[in-house]
Amino acid sequence: MKLIIASAAAALALAAPAFAEGDAAKGENGFKKCKSCHMIESPEGETIVKGGKTGPNLYGVIGRVAGSADFKYGSGLAEAAEAGFVWTEESVAAYAADPKAWLADNGFDAKSKMSFKLKKGGEDVAAYLASVAPAAE
Repeated sequence: MKLIIASAAAALALAAPAFAEGDAAKGENGFKKCKSCHMIESPEGETIVKGGKTGPNLYGVIGRVAGSADFKYGSGLAEAAEAGFVWTEESVAAYAADPKAWLADNGFDAKSKMSFKLKKGGEDVAAYLASVAPAAE
């Protein structure tokens, strides 16, 4: 009986859809929606994507503690910074889809300065961000 239950559980796990990995090439194009507020600039001053400054620089965001760049964040990301939350590609994609909901779902104050919602392609944009900068240490 245990073997049957274990086999059924394994079959269900294999049948479940995996989190789709993003496509960095598609994400480069998708980032055009983000650059009105965000830039990508290396610490050495190399401009990778010239963009706005109403949002933080996204160079090295994957692997960086949320809310830790030189920027005045909303209270939700400030709480995430205090908690030491580190961005992954998956969390960046989920945050970009609905910032306030993501903050609330992760136990942070649901206040974000980011009003834009990237309804689709977030995993591609996150893959692009990971591809243009080394992961933060």
